Amino acid sequence: MFCAMVATPELKNESSLAASAPGDAEETGASGVDLARAQRQRYLLGRLVVLAWRHWPQCLVLVLLQAVLLLLGLVSLGGAGLAIDYLRSLLEPGAAAPPWPFGWSPPGGWPPMRTLWLIGGWILAASALRGALSFANTSLANWLGQARIVVELRAQVFRRMQQLGFRFFDANATGSLINRVTGDTQSVRLFIDGVAMQSLNVLLATSVYLTFLLRIHAGLAIACLSVMPVLAVIVVVYARLLRPEYEAGRERVDTLVRIFEELVRGIGVVKSFGIEPWAERRFLEANAGVRDQKRRVFQRLSTLTPTVSLLNQVSMVILLGYGGWLAIHDRIAIGSGLIVFAGILQQLAAQVNAVGSIADNLQQTLTAADRVYEILDAEPEIADRPDAAPLERTRGHVRFDQVSFRFTPANTVLHEIDLDVAPGEKIAIVGATGSGKSALIHLIPRFYDPDAGRILLDGRDLREWRLADVRRQVGLVFQESFLFRASVAANIAFGNPEATDEQIERAARLAVAHEFIELLPQGYETLLHENGSNLSGGQRQRLALARAILLDPGILVLDDPTAAVDAETEEEILDAMESVSRGRTTFIVAHRFSTVRRADRIAVLEAGRLVAMGTHAELRDWPGYYRDAVLAEKGGSE
Repeated sequence: MFCAMVATPELKNESSLAASAPGDAEETGASGVDLARAQRQRYLLGRLVVLAWRHWPQCLVLVLLQAVLLLLGLVSLGGAGLAIDYLRSLLEPGAAAPPWPFGWSPPGGWPPMRTLWLIGGWILAASALRGALSFANTSLANWLGQARIVVELRAQVFRRMQQLGFRFFDANATGSLINRVTGDTQSVRLFIDGVAMQSLNVLLATSVYLTFLLRIHAGLAIACLSVMPVLAVIVVVYARLLRPEYEAGRERVDTLVRIFEELVRGIGVVKSFGIEPWAERRFLEANAGVRDQKRRVFQRLSTLTPTVSLLNQVSMVILLGYGGWLAIHDRIAIGSGLIVFAGILQQLAAQVNAVGSIADNLQQTLTAADRVYEILDAEPEIADRPDAAPLERTRGHVRFDQVSFRFTPANTVLHEIDLDVAPGEKIAIVGATGSGKSALIHLIPRFYDPDAGRILLDGRDLREWRLADVRRQVGLVFQESFLFRASVAANIAFGNPEATDEQIERAARLAVAHEFIELLPQGYETLLHENGSNLSGGQRQRLALARAILLDPGILVLDDPTAAVDAETEEEILDAMESVSRGRTTFIVAHRFSTVRRADRIAVLEAGRLVAMGTHAELRDWPGYYRDAVLAEKGGSE
């Protein structure tokens, strides 16, 4: 059943598919979209089959357990039929003795009740064994799904996300990514136990049940199963209707998670403006959207279940009518024959109901798999070349050679930047908001690559060095440095968990952080709250500086680290920056000229272009942005 789904043809986008088909434009576009969707579904099914095949030993055990459970169910039904036939042989004169299994029959001297107790014990033992094996089957399926597949899949998704560039995270909301790592991986797991294994179980059970029904009476079996094609059509139609609903539902859950995350992160703003009712209303609206979408899915499912049940009852009516006629005319044995037939027919009806569940699970799985494999199939934009060279220690010579960069095709933020920074030089980068300052410094650790030109590090293109080595040679401190919920020491040693206490303390002293750390309740072992909320802004920045320099990088990149602090704290941070930047090439993005004037040279950006370069004393006398900004900060005078 699933082997035919493994084919994974190369996918085209919807527009190219539409363009390649002849005929009316609107019909062509629709058919192209349908073809692309069908190809994508085949591709996803192939990937899911490969995922299941990786765990074939456990899946084989589950199939064998299901086969044994199926056999034990038939044993119980056979025992009930045997008991009825035995009673008939006792109560009806001339009735033939029932056929006992394995050629065995009770001794002639046994009283009837002993024989009946034996049959009852047989049924009870089969049921007890079936219960134990059912527990083992459920436990193994849950272990395989939760402890193996979900854990491994989450690890793969997170590992791939770690490899992807900043453009990927720019294009995807955090809430959507969280939902893919948590909810979608859970839904993908459904393919193993809710689709693949259940389909094999249904196929096996249906084959066995059909064989028994046909052996009992072929004509009656065909008559009772005549409704099955109608059921198959209904299930296929419902599967097609449910897929778009599940896709819309995932998007609504993404929106709910995103809004919740924003409101939690912005709780200070919400409370400061007293707009808790607005925040609650916004969340409730998103929550109601998820509820309404789920309701539409449940409404469609709620019509499927009674429809299937009704058709199953039609089978029972056919059994009563036709089977009763056969029994009256002595064309089928009355008693156990019809009872066993009815019991097997009920079991077969349960398998038909399971087909509806499989179709529902398959649509959930395909929707979730599309979102999961979108991440797993994404190619890292920033990656090592095959011949990338190791970089043990940089001299810190950085050169921008005709560098242009854009976030999107329509948004060029840097134009032909030429900038040569000598080892150990301290460069300040200034400019109005949107002039490209942050984009420029984010190219240094290769968060992005230039669209034109190149950046040289020690005379070689950055792309010729190993990416991990480059980033370990670039110490970064952002305007809002993120701190983890861990001890102060663990945050400082984040880039080198093996750092000794002496190394951690030395980095803290260089960052002028040792004194305030010693005053904390547990010193370096003090646990920081979320994002270091139990520290002041200046203390957080100095910890970030200590973290950046613990690895002794050859280049420091400071992205406006004093923007959100007061004058006294700014002076402390500037002293720390002065300490840690000695002997290192340093790039400083800043708006305050108390920070800028400490640089050896100042680069002025306007609309993504390097328009001026010089010292503070030189630039303050030249007409342009820098002089205007200096005058504005000083109130119109030096």
